[in-house]
Amino acid sequence: MAAERKRAPAKSSATDAEKPVASIPAEPSEAGVARRERSSNRALPFFCLTTLGVVYGDIGTSPLYALRECFRDPNAGAHLAVNRDNVLGVLSLIAWSLFIVISLKYLVYVMRADNKGEGGILALLALTQRRGGAPVWFAGLSIFGAALLYGDGMITPAISVLSAVEGLHVAAPALKHFVLPITVAILLLLFLLQKNGTRRVGILFGPVMLVWFAVIGILGIGGIVRQPSVLAAFNPFYALKFFANNGWIGFTVLGAIFLVVTGGEALYADLGHFGSRPIRIAWFGLVLPALLLNYFGQGALVLQSGKAGHPFFALAPDWARYPLIALATFAAVIASQAVISGVFSLTRQAVLLDHFPRLHIFQTSEEAVGQIYVPLLNALLMIACIGLVLGFRTSSNLAGAYGVAVVTTMVITTLLLGAIARRIWKWNLLLVSLITGFFLVIDLAFFSANLLKFFDGGWFPILVGGVIFVIMQTWHRGHQLMLRRLDKIAEPLDKFLRKIKRTPPIRVEGTSIFLSGKASEAPAVLLHHLRHNQVLSEYVILLNVETEDLPHIAPNERLEAEELDEGFRRFTIKFGYMDEPSVPNALRLAARDDPTLAPETLSYYVGHHSAVAAKRSRFSKWREKLFSFLNRNAVRPVSFFHIPPEQVVELGIEVEI
Repeated sequence: MAAERKRAPAKSSATDAEKPVASIPAEPSEAGVARRERSSNRALPFFCLTTLGVVYGDIGTSPLYALRECFRDPNAGAHLAVNRDNVLGVLSLIAWSLFIVISLKYLVYVMRADNKGEGGILALLALTQRRGGAPVWFAGLSIFGAALLYGDGMITPAISVLSAVEGLHVAAPALKHFVLPITVAILLLLFLLQKNGTRRVGILFGPVMLVWFAVIGILGIGGIVRQPSVLAAFNPFYALKFFANNGWIGFTVLGAIFLVVTGGEALYADLGHFGSRPIRIAWFGLVLPALLLNYFGQGALVLQSGKAGHPFFALAPDWARYPLIALATFAAVIASQAVISGVFSLTRQAVLLDHFPRLHIFQTSEEAVGQIYVPLLNALLMIACIGLVLGFRTSSNLAGAYGVAVVTTMVITTLLLGAIARRIWKWNLLLVSLITGFFLVIDLAFFSANLLKFFDGGWFPILVGGVIFVIMQTWHRGHQLMLRRLDKIAEPLDKFLRKIKRTPPIRVEGTSIFLSGKASEAPAVLLHHLRHNQVLSEYVILLNVETEDLPHIAPNERLEAEELDEGFRRFTIKFGYMDEPSVPNALRLAARDDPTLAPETLSYYVGHHSAVAAKRSRFSKWREKLFSFLNRNAVRPVSFFHIPPEQVVELGIEVEI
């Protein structure tokens, strides 16, 4: 999250040698709580505005292509006939999908499940682990659902930008040959700018999306005025009649209908940025009405003209089409930026929860939450997005690949929420079954329809998700085996200190910090150093870094210190899974009152662990090789914990797994 800035240091004054030292924040006064509430209320309009750009970019750009695809879904085997019953049926399905999936499921039900304010599928896993542990099936489903979102992160920028630029087909058909080059140039620029952060541009996101939703709503009203009979589609009878009239073709169209709700998971993942209140106010106050007006306006135009074409851009008068293309492109870039940032945040959560190899992660803003940059991931996303554009060539072709991964994650979220409602919220079994069953019926209907897209591109996000899932599971399992092996190499700390007291080594001036896996043990790197160098610093700190199943740990609660014998101390630094894990910044909390912790006097000892196959390994050969590759290429703890490299001593240790 936001980079650590100057803070007042933690004042450790405990004298009991065996008690951890940690500052405990005072309970807030009633006046303090009231002030925060008033401040929150004053900031509410700003949060609602910002929410438009960050949370609703994905779902807000769906009108560019969603309704159009309903009338030319290739999985139907034949195009859906453009007639009154079909148009009203499609509009009814769109409206009730938004009402049930987004408004009821996500805004009312799913957003109840937050882990200390943070949302997203990994937050569900962390919540369950914090409240008694997660069953194996729960953890597996959570990781698989998270892995699938990487496929969505590749497709969303490609389809959003491409569908916006395709407005040239309507405004200037002679320029249609420039659609692909323009799209590639925009995507290339978008990804190249990631390293600079999006704080300054991000200030414009909310106002631009406010204009976007206002414009699409007004355009929709213009279409509805010409054909007001489309408002009858709010009656769910037309949705039922649609299936009765069209049978199998009607069912396959659900794959295209699903495109209107693909931003649901992204909406939930952004919960921690703003809280549920601004997200709900923005949805019900602006986003939902604007989307409904635009979809119904497009439906009115299709009904009036008797053909689908590009109904979104056709809603605008001739003079407004070029400005609309520009606005749509800007909105698509914003939607893409939100998804890219979401993938970066998801990766950092996975790394800190030990489900992904350590990567170089850079903070691009000291103030803005979530403004991070992951170079390797950014490069891979850029290559994948541009490759998708050049490979599929049109947004209609990309629509075949879009939705499969998201709908699978939605099904998983419903199952996980059912388990949480029963295990953690202690809801009645009948109530949980009814709610979960209701949402599962809808999710599985969308899921089944989207599976028909598998051979039209739906295989791509599933393949990406499968590869990421294997990487995440292999890393987690291999790293756990490595830690267990290191535990066996390590020595109980009390036994080690007794040996030091009996036969003290040569002590030199300074403070050494040894990264440790467990607070109760002398780490392998310390034993390795002492065995080969036979010398210790005057002061030795055994440092244990822990990632809590909480999004954030307050700066004054991060450091716990314990005095031991023979000049040893034990430090525990705790980070939330959304915090930046900077060890030097955390140590500065205690440095003012302790000259032995002055940054320039510290030496950090870390182990460089190389994985080698054991004679009786629990891994298959291919997973051993994969983990060894990941371990060799993972970012070293020195970089990950932001430790100055000139103060590091690294010792090589081979570990059998």
